[in-house]
Amino acid sequence: MEWIKLLGIVIVIIGFALKMDSILIIMLAAIVTAVVGGLGVTGFLETLGTSFVNNRAMAIFILIMLVTGTLERNGLKQAAAKLIGKVKNASPGGVIGAYGLMRSVFAAFNVSFGGVAGFVRPIIMPMAIGAIEAKGEKPNPEHVEELKGMASGMENIAWFFCQVLFVGGAGGLLVQSTLEPLGYKVELIDLALVQIPVALFCVLLAIVYYYFKDKKLRRKYYKTTK
Repeated sequence: MEWIKLLGIVIVIIGFALKMDSILIIMLAAIVTAVVGGLGVTGFLETLGTSFVNNRAMAIFILIMLVTGTLERNGLKQAAAKLIGKVKNASPGGVIGAYGLMRSVFAAFNVSFGGVAGFVRPIIMPMAIGAIEAKGEKPNPEHVEELKGMASGMENIAWFFCQVLFVGGAGGLLVQSTLEPLGYKVELIDLALVQIPVALFCVLLAIVYYYFKDKKLRRKYYKTTK
């Protein structure tokens, strides 16, 4: 009867095949697996709590995705597009550049917004598209695809180069632990100070590049753009 312990997997397969609620399926499969596996209520809750603590970073990511999805369903994209439409002379490149500055500041304090999936797609992209629509233009699909790459690139650049500014962050600790066996003993604060001009240069270069790239694309796809 060992096969009965795989009943949870069967529930997941059948549930997904019938396109039922994903969260409900997973919870039901977990409960059934705990029961047939002999964990009981107490064992199930202990295992669930331990798994949450050991994988809290992933759990937080999942929670962010759930919250973002709920907000999207209730008009987050429309609100973001409407907001940028009120800004005079706003452009997609300007929106992405402003996000780069904001992202850099928060990255320096090791604050994450959920990355491309949790923030760029539901908030920055609608604002960039809203900047096009605010000028009376219909967003060109090819231009929108380019903007997706630009916004994602800005997220990666700002996070990669500015997270090291946070003393005690993963990036700084990695550099410190790599240099130490090579005979270079450095303090985290010294690494952060050295990284400041590098981060500023890279982020500002990306902002300028994406701004002029967007300007070139708008001239290509929209005849009324100067």
